[in-house]
Amino acid sequence: MSPPVEWSVVNVVGHAAALTADVRAGLGRRPYHLPPKYFYDDVGSKLFDAICDTPEYYLTRSETALLEQTARAIVRETDADEIVEFGSGTSRKTRLLLDALVAHSSRPHYAMLDVSETTLRATAALLTDAYPTLSIHAIAVDYDREMPEFPPSQRRLVAFLGSSIGNYGPGAARRFFRSIAAHVGPSDRLLLGVDLVKSADVLCRAYDDARGITAEFNRNVLRVINRTLGADFDVGSFQHVARYNAELEQMEMFLRSQRAQEVHVPSLGLTVPFEAGELLHTEISRKFTRDSTQSMLRDGGFLLERWNVSPDGAFAHAIARAESST
Repeated sequence: MSPPVEWSVVNVVGHAAALTADVRAGLGRRPYHLPPKYFYDDVGSKLFDAICDTPEYYLTRSETALLEQTARAIVRETDADEIVEFGSGTSRKTRLLLDALVAHSSRPHYAMLDVSETTLRATAALLTDAYPTLSIHAIAVDYDREMPEFPPSQRRLVAFLGSSIGNYGPGAARRFFRSIAAHVGPSDRLLLGVDLVKSADVLCRAYDDARGITAEFNRNVLRVINRTLGADFDVGSFQHVARYNAELEQMEMFLRSQRAQEVHVPSLGLTVPFEAGELLHTEISRKFTRDSTQSMLRDGGFLLERWNVSPDGAFAHAIARAESST
């Protein structure tokens, strides 16, 4: 019989307050912007899972191939008995690490952190069936606002996969890594996924698939605001825009208003005018090299120990230790 899943729901009221604050700040003045974490309600999580299966979105395939080659070695060499994963979602790729963890540790533990409680519950139920000896702690939390205490562990592997760190600007990445560094010990390691710099053509197709799934994912942030804050966005009147900023080495996503219009957020007493063609910035996705990754980690209090690149050269994993643990 599988161990029961332990549940933590951290500061749910705070998450709603964070959305309110971010919408007020992002739509209160031009240029308009919203943070990408609000894509990920239950619908958004399913849309992102579908994006991962599109032919244009190479990231999931590249990282999966990399994990197929390296997961067992990573767990063995870090001697981990616990994996703590930020943004676990449906834990698709993580299963390769869990396979290795269960084979390696006599007391394997998985702490999964995600903003969507519904996705956590569905994924945890599947994992308990697949891994009868694995104990699971599911934590519904906005970890950008509040870093929860990690469960006690002898040797911990902290995973942030999928190049999700690309959604963070340099300052936000520094704060995120320093928050993690404050919670880990000398035996713990960080496993960070990073998408590597490549041609603008490949990148733009990955973020604007032919079936339009990424476009719906992008527009989903408007549905979240409509539902949660009572706004009246006409979702269909906003066009998905994805473009590569070569100077900053990052993909940038926007929603373009296709007509002049006003959007009302009555719960905030906010009226947001859009001109025809005006952009609402919704996401960055930074791309990395080994040097830029090493610099980012160092700025956040981590030292790069190992660099693994996927067979196709598109994606990499950095394994690092907290500088304070040396």
